Amino acid sequence: MFAFTFLRTMLYFFICDDCLFYTGSQGDDNLQAMLVGAMMRKIKSRNWKKQRYFKLEDDFMTIWYQSKKTGNIRSTFSVNDVEAVREGHQSEVLLSIADEFPPDRCFTLVFRGRRGNLDLVAESAEEAQSWIWGMRKLIENVENMESSLIVVLRWIGEWFKKADKNNDGRMNFKEVQDLLKMMNVDMNEHHAHHLFTMADKSQSGTLENDEFVLFYKMLTQREDVLKVFQEYSVDGQKLSQSNLEDFLREEQLEGDDIQLHAKQLIECYEPSDKAKRMNAMTFDGFLMYLGSAEGSIFNPQRRGIFQDMTQPLCHYFISSSHNTYLMEDQLRGQSSVEGYIRALSRGCRCVEVDCWDGANGEPIVYHGHTFTSKILFKDVVSAVGNYAFKVSQYPVILSIENHCSVEQQRVMAHHLNHILGDRLLKTILDGKALIRLPSPEDLKGKILVKAKKDGGLEQSLSGMVEDSLNGEVSDEDEAFYEVASFTESKARKHLRDAGAEFVHHNSRQLSRVYPSGFRTDSSNFNPQEMWNAGCQIVALNFQTAGEGMDVNDGLFSQNGCCGYVLKPSFMREADTRFDPEMPQTRDHYHPVVLTIQNYFDVDVIALLYCLFLILHWRKHFQFNFKWSYVHVMMLTTL
Repeated sequence: MFAFTFLRTMLYFFICDDCLFYTGSQGDDNLQAMLVGAMMRKIKSRNWKKQRYFKLEDDFMTIWYQSKKTGNIRSTFSVNDVEAVREGHQSEVLLSIADEFPPDRCFTLVFRGRRGNLDLVAESAEEAQSWIWGMRKLIENVENMESSLIVVLRWIGEWFKKADKNNDGRMNFKEVQDLLKMMNVDMNEHHAHHLFTMADKSQSGTLENDEFVLFYKMLTQREDVLKVFQEYSVDGQKLSQSNLEDFLREEQLEGDDIQLHAKQLIECYEPSDKAKRMNAMTFDGFLMYLGSAEGSIFNPQRRGIFQDMTQPLCHYFISSSHNTYLMEDQLRGQSSVEGYIRALSRGCRCVEVDCWDGANGEPIVYHGHTFTSKILFKDVVSAVGNYAFKVSQYPVILSIENHCSVEQQRVMAHHLNHILGDRLLKTILDGKALIRLPSPEDLKGKILVKAKKDGGLEQSLSGMVEDSLNGEVSDEDEAFYEVASFTESKARKHLRDAGAEFVHHNSRQLSRVYPSGFRTDSSNFNPQEMWNAGCQIVALNFQTAGEGMDVNDGLFSQNGCCGYVLKPSFMREADTRFDPEMPQTRDHYHPVVLTIQNYFDVDVIALLYCLFLILHWRKHFQFNFKWSYVHVMMLTTL
């Protein structure tokens, strides 16, 4: 998985001036303006606004900027690192200076991974539009070229120099980690250190230039793919159309008009005109095909919304976030509305808001009794209102941890009513008595509030305020027949002690499971264990990459990425007693064994596990998979 991620990061750098990307960009007026450059304000806070000169380089892939004071010292970033461009006051920083600069001069570059946003203010609205549309054009071009496999080693050397902070021609492990972060690569630290040690042939604790090249090769080499290619190739150099047909039939399990499909793949992905004339595919073409959407394990029929969305909410797994306001750890990390924007943009449908009394009568959001920074509750609500339905129209749940006084709960209710308006669900749908939980389809475009019944907020939203109600309620005191909340350890106890009953309960009611408070580094548990018990709202720290989020992304990448996935039938039927601890007791139990080649890292195994369930849940369901080996070509581009 990491090898593919790393490779994609570096695919877009070309030596030749006549490449399609370059020539296709020359006639664009916005890009021509970016090549000339512009002076813009870089904004970090209301009090930090510095002028910087920004310019697109001739490779149409790199943007550099410098200040007047630093002279020739330049900072750069790659277009490939930019995920999106937001117009106007659509970031926490730009909102703070909204009274100073109009929205038509402001825009935000959103970077991939954990890198912070770049907030900019142009000198004019026209200049801002040139950069906004120019950047979007560049991002679109990059996305259209993801199947290319041209890697420029010169660029690798440039990254080596950037990471070599002390300029000694060597790179220690900390500098390697910094390099991976600069490339927006999330990677398990243990695995990175393992590769570092293997590349350090001199055993000096550092990588020299040749050792760094070896490190790079270990990250990007695909001996597994080469082995499969050679198994089907007669001469080890190319696949004839007949060889490719055999591969598609035996490895990809394709059966419809394979002859035509093989010919189309050669025409589409083979870079060599000579090979095309021979109706053959070289190894480069083979890699291009496997790295494309056509080579993905994911069933294309499941990419759109294909499931029944009219069943009760309790019949769905719901993509859910824990401590959504945090960008880092939960002791000293930064709180930001950006956490909500990023989670909602990834299809998350349940976000958490920890509310406390703030100064000047305004409730604040932060991780209580810690050193995390604080943000305003009203800014969180505004961010949710702006981004709730950009990716999915299905309902968003605000899970509010309410620690506010009744007075500030009234303020919370005011902000919810005023900012969200009709999108906030405050009454029973259509005025009808609630016989069962409503469905995602019933609640399209609605924002629901999940909070403990401690008086102020609930009654303020209902328009009936009583000063006498105040206080906090523990998780144990929450009504089990409404929305039950459990720590991961308590959920595991329910699973061990009464697994079948726990599944039965979750066929009728909602359960939310969240990470242990001891996870101060904002790490995650594996959500599959809780999904096995039918728990719907399994809340993870979206800001933390790793196995947990890989599994979560795998499950919710189906069904249109709408944030809702229908549970298997035996988890929805009230008369079924499925015990996840003993799946073999279920009628018609037919276990399926998934096998994986052992040179994938753990994160990939987790994602493959989840994707396998996506493909097979409708027919089979079992939890005790055995890991060993599998045909690799079914597993590429994950």
